[in-house]
Amino acid sequence: MKVSDLTHEARIAAASILEVAGSALHPTVRLGVTGLSRAGKTVFITALVNTLMNGGRLPLFRAYAEGRLIGAQLAPQPDDAVPRFAIEEHLKALLQERRWPESTRRISELRLVLEFASETFFGKRRGSTFLTLDVVDYPGEWLLDLGLMGKSYAQWSAETVAMSRTGARGKFAKGWHKHLATLDPLAPESETQAKEAADLFTAYLRTARDARDTLSALPPGRFLMPGDLEGSPMLTFAPLDVAPDAVAGSGSLHAMMERRYDAYVRQIVRPFFRDHFARLDRQIVLVDVLAALDAGPDAVADLESALTDVLDAFRHGRNTWLSALFRPRVDRILFAATKADHLHHSSHDRLEAILGRLVQRARERAQFGGAEVEVLAISAVRATREALAKRGRNELGVIAGTPEKGERSGTQVFTGEEEVGVFPGDLPADPEVALSPGGYKGRADGGEGDVGILKFRPPKLESGPWEKPVLPHIRMDRVLEFLLGDKLV
Repeated sequence: MKVSDLTHEARIAAASILEVAGSALHPTVRLGVTGLSRAGKTVFITALVNTLMNGGRLPLFRAYAEGRLIGAQLAPQPDDAVPRFAIEEHLKALLQERRWPESTRRISELRLVLEFASETFFGKRRGSTFLTLDVVDYPGEWLLDLGLMGKSYAQWSAETVAMSRTGARGKFAKGWHKHLATLDPLAPESETQAKEAADLFTAYLRTARDARDTLSALPPGRFLMPGDLEGSPMLTFAPLDVAPDAVAGSGSLHAMMERRYDAYVRQIVRPFFRDHFARLDRQIVLVDVLAALDAGPDAVADLESALTDVLDAFRHGRNTWLSALFRPRVDRILFAATKADHLHHSSHDRLEAILGRLVQRARERAQFGGAEVEVLAISAVRATREALAKRGRNELGVIAGTPEKGERSGTQVFTGEEEVGVFPGDLPADPEVALSPGGYKGRADGGEGDVGILKFRPPKLESGPWEKPVLPHIRMDRVLEFLLGDKLV
């Protein structure tokens, strides 16, 4: 093990000892919330806070259903060095303006304190008990970076170049490939060549992320979300066409790229893991399965690969007092297929089964290590309702909602004001069929369904001035029970 690795682990252990000592007096759960691009992380956290503070229909969240959850209140920001999650701004967007909040572009945190009544073995309630919930929000693109910690620059280059030549990636990477063919790894280092290569490589990553194919496995994440690092030498590198075991010659372009890659891992990826990721107790990974199904087999295969990489990044397993002190683990992981409200309820279990198939291999490894892994189809904020529509003599189950302005279904363009009913189509009962080419036809341009990736506005809530606004949802009670239920007994 390298000296840098030993130092990395020692810092994690030191931070863990301090946190465990503090948790002895004030029990705390650190919940990580992440998801790949456009999965709905900001909406989920906003809905989570709204649900815990205002309640709602939560029959399967036992502490609430049994009347033991007394209340939840926001508390001061736990970490002065991390931005606070803008909960008030996001609630205003959803509740008053009926628009979706801005997506996650940086790490942020929020602290909630839950007051609840615990029970003895004799069924008698004791006094109030408190649980602190720290919610950590971070872009899923950063999560995929954690796999870089175990790879050399040459290994990462060889894998990235090979992947860029497969499937849909090939067409997105043409410009970068053309420049890559002109680069000699043994040539003297050149700032001009490094910058041009980095710019073209970043353009390829952005095109792949933003295209209809919605590819998911696209590290390094800071290339897509650079923040204040934009233009930094740590982001001015790119893969070269080298063998996985290639050795860089002194002063070469290869050596220059390798040095910057190593700095990226050392100064960006490792601190993120140490300061935030390694301290998590629970994790939810949000996945837009419908978008991948709508985009086609390349996007589905890429999503499956990304989800496997995501779970490999976790230190998962059952926590003991010793592991909590020196090597904390994520003991519960929830994979959630979002936007279930885009389907009729008859397809919700099918959506769940499809996601379960996508994470099957990774799930088995995590469970072998002692972690609990759950898969759910959810909608943190339900933007539609179900209705019946007649087509000839038949009645079809449709969903009704208000499409965002400019959305299209066939030749119809929506204004953002009218409510419409659309037939979403049915997901196949067999996940293997759904994941095969042509297995899902729920697209906005007709065929067997009219939804696909149609975007709906948040719902209009009908409530009096004396009532707390409660966002409608699908299966958020099951989410809360899995992630927090055992801590509220």
